Amino acid sequence: MMMVSDDSLVECKIDDSDEEQINAPPPPPEFASKASTPAPTPPTPPTTPTTAAPIPPVNRDPNGINQHLKVEVSDVLAEPATPHTMDGVWIYSVVGFERTRIWTYRCLSLLFAVPFALLCGILLAILACLRVWFLVPCLQLSHTFLPCLRSLCMCAVNVLISPFCMSFALCCSQIAISLSNKGLNQMRDDNTV
Repeated sequence: MMMVSDDSLVECKIDDSDEEQINAPPPPPEFASKASTPAPTPPTPPTTPTTAAPIPPVNRDPNGINQHLKVEVSDVLAEPATPHTMDGVWIYSVVGFERTRIWTYRCLSLLFAVPFALLCGILLAILACLRVWFLVPCLQLSHTFLPCLRSLCMCAVNVLISPFCMSFALCCSQIAISLSNKGLNQMRDDNTV
């Protein structure tokens, strides 16, 4: 760290007036720039923006959906300390693994990514349309009409079904079933003979 002596410091008087420029003394020679200050360049007229390619996002998996696919070479290939191949074989195996994995993924993505993305978009649009224009209105209408239907059903049950069930129950209440052991004992005697 370089120490600055008190002789190098410059006193600056600050004036609180509304002057646009502040006159300050030049800096000491130790802090002065050796290069000359460039003259200000005139502003360039605005140009029409050129169509630039879209910049891909830095993080394509912000929610971490595919954390399990982050596979490194050390997750698949590993050699013990003592019996191992030559360094060149190991290096070329690692490079071959990485390049094969990356380029196979790129080629398959080139073939399937856009059609599958379109298919997913179509399916999600169909589901959203069905939900917005069919499912939710049907549910809302059913919540509106169900109390009316419930009262009609209760009225029909009380007028038609309830008297029939009461009459049938009264008719059946006079039926009595008696069981005797007489027939059961006779069957046991026949089986023992």
